[in-house]
Amino acid sequence: METMRTNFFAGHAWRPDGWIRELRMDTRDGRFAHAHAAAAMRSEWVLPGIANLHSHAFQRAMAGLAEHRASDTDSFWSWRETMYAFAARITPDDLQAIAAQLYVEMLRAGYTQVCEFHYLHHAADGRPYADPATMSRAIIAAARETGIGLTLLPVLYMRGGFDGRALSPRQARFGHEIDAFLRLLETLRADEGERMRVGMALHSLRAVLPDAMAAVLAALPSDMPRHIHIAEQTAEVDECVAVRGARPVRWLLDHAPVDARWTLVHATHLDASEVQGIARSGATVAICPTTEANLGDGMFPLRAYLDANGAWGIGSDSHISVSPVEELRWLEYGQRLINRSRNVVAAAGMPSVGETLLRGVAASASASAGSAIGTLQEDRRADWIVLDAQAPELVARDEGNLVDSWVFSGNRNLVREVAVGGRRVVHEGRHVDEDRIASRYRDCVRRLAGAM
Repeated sequence: METMRTNFFAGHAWRPDGWIRELRMDTRDGRFAHAHAAAAMRSEWVLPGIANLHSHAFQRAMAGLAEHRASDTDSFWSWRETMYAFAARITPDDLQAIAAQLYVEMLRAGYTQVCEFHYLHHAADGRPYADPATMSRAIIAAARETGIGLTLLPVLYMRGGFDGRALSPRQARFGHEIDAFLRLLETLRADEGERMRVGMALHSLRAVLPDAMAAVLAALPSDMPRHIHIAEQTAEVDECVAVRGARPVRWLLDHAPVDARWTLVHATHLDASEVQGIARSGATVAICPTTEANLGDGMFPLRAYLDANGAWGIGSDSHISVSPVEELRWLEYGQRLINRSRNVVAAAGMPSVGETLLRGVAASASASAGSAIGTLQEDRRADWIVLDAQAPELVARDEGNLVDSWVFSGNRNLVREVAVGGRRVVHEGRHVDEDRIASRYRDCVRRLAGAM
């Protein structure tokens, strides 16, 4: 057992119920153990670590490679072709190198937990590795060497569309049948610990037929997080209506026990009843504004969802940006563009846009990730980020506008220090092992580029 050590002092510490001045928190076994007032060693602005609720790590290495116009109908579906071609080249060693670089970037930006929606399971020809968990273990290794908290979400991907057609050759390395998938989950659960949880993901309704979904859900441990892509594209909505007679979110709510264990990724295209239905269920929506904008998906109806008291968080998805500030900023900016007004997410009693956004991601973190995270409180994992109090962007800021200034005052990273489970992994803006990890990543990407 780790003995108690005092390693957390804050001149100003933010919690969802407001700021606390001169806070000292002791940690034991990676969790906050005791909190009390004490003179801070220095004046600091301290925030809870941010949970990244949706990640496809391998896509970090292809960011920027799908930005050439190929036709007058470029869309998510044409982008997917580029992604398939890139995914076909990635080995387990490549995946660890890419994921580790990504996780370093996440940590430097203030993410302390990542929900890895992992569907790159097998060799390029679709044959399982000798150890079917090989690619999953590459993700786990990347998380361990960087120190980020990980919720590993192996993905069930069985069919190529709502009509039940077989996976195409390009999708073969994603595929599982039910028994093999459940064995994979059981194998990986043996590696769980304070900084690593195993959940599961259904790729989408089009990739998992109803009977298979029901069979898998019935076999899961009751506390396991469950994530799903849903209603990301209008074509997906139209096909679901044509084949199953209902919109995707409506169908899911009617045919699965959706509750606080669930995270619905994107859920961009909703009608009013679906907005209300998700909010009532207690599920979290993982919104990925920069990826959704990059792919031309559309905008989530956030104001209506907030009015329904829905739970939500953010993800960086395809990693064309790795910054919680940018995700939060563009979540608000998208609503401003839709409504042609300002300060859309704020409401009576919560006038600060930045703090409203930070409360949202803090509130959803624990349920979506399946870990005790999200706030600077006793018995939560000891994750925190320290902002640079000397940064020009934060000069003369106080508790009333500090979070707003962090989110809305430029593009320079203002995170100076990051700790996960009480262990400092970023100091003075640098990850403790970033040079070695970046060197390996560069070698990996050069090899991949040479094969394209």
